[in-house]
Amino acid sequence: MTLIASGGVIIASASLFIVLSVFTGLKDFSLQFSSFVDPDIKLLSSKGKSFLFTEADISELIKIEGIYDYSMVIEERVIIKSDNKNLLATLKGVDENYLKVTNVDSMMARGNWIKFGNNEVVSGWGISNNLSFGVFDFLKPLSLYVPKPGKGQFSSLKGAYNSVYVNNVGLFDINEELNNEYIYSDISLARTLLNYNDNQYASIELKLTDGADETIVREEIENKYANTFVIKNREQLNDALYKMLNTENLAIYLIFTLVIIIALFNVIGAIIMMILDKKRSLNTLFNLGAETKSIKSIFFLQGSLMTVISGIIGVILGLVVVFLQQNLDLVMLTPDLPYPVGIKFLNVIIVLVTIFVLGIVASRIASARITKQLIKT
Repeated sequence: MTLIASGGVIIASASLFIVLSVFTGLKDFSLQFSSFVDPDIKLLSSKGKSFLFTEADISELIKIEGIYDYSMVIEERVIIKSDNKNLLATLKGVDENYLKVTNVDSMMARGNWIKFGNNEVVSGWGISNNLSFGVFDFLKPLSLYVPKPGKGQFSSLKGAYNSVYVNNVGLFDINEELNNEYIYSDISLARTLLNYNDNQYASIELKLTDGADETIVREEIENKYANTFVIKNREQLNDALYKMLNTENLAIYLIFTLVIIIALFNVIGAIIMMILDKKRSLNTLFNLGAETKSIKSIFFLQGSLMTVISGIIGVILGLVVVFLQQNLDLVMLTPDLPYPVGIKFLNVIIVLVTIFVLGIVASRIASARITKQLIKT
């Protein structure tokens, strides 16, 4: 009975650790794509969609210790037209520093990155599929449309929109959401299309130096440009994704904690069976002067020790399985993609603390069955 109870705890703790490691791997796998397109810090206007930022302001910004480089960005929703097909997407006009701040060019699936000074764009794979256009298709140019700012009625549909012809020179493939959302262009083209002023931008994207303290950099920016920017880091830019992954992780943890609780019923049963089996010996101890409290502590320590040792063995077993998956690709998602897993020290702590706490509670419940009446009878 003791071996069965111990085996149940081992399997439950190993399962919890493996599942948490799987979610760690899935989280890292999902978030690695955002690191290609999202900067370390992004400065957005605190009032409206855009802000004015002069060369003097830029000079002050780059003086802040911890900022490695910056990129000025214009971003707005536009209509993309190809033949008789239309699609709403986000145009992101970037300057030549953009590739120093992000690594989006490493996710190019076909073609090249834009050449500045030309009406070239790079679009997502999903946009290309939806509008049926390719790369360097000079016989099939794309049109970008955006409503003109202002009030009142327009005399013609043509007068209601700014438009420009562009040529798609590359396709990027990051993930489904970004592939269906973004199209990149030279910042000058975006400025002309949106009627922005020379010093008008939608955001500033920053890359920090290695080892820079993000908190200090944020404080410096807030001190220099009070009430000007909303400052977001990579996690805040992907807060919906982070919340979803954390919620799923918590739900799985609670489910497998319930499995552990069920497994610990075997521990309670094993201790109670042991108490009943050793009833005569307990009666002898009691007659020799042992107190009921001391006898309870014997079984409490035995149950706690059993769960602690079983939990440690289970975590070691889980570590072995995760290590083998990382190095031998035992389970595959696709023929080319192994199931992602990640070893995280925090997961070890979570599993061990869960097992220890629940094991102590289970041992306390079982040892509480010992009473004077039970020992004497």
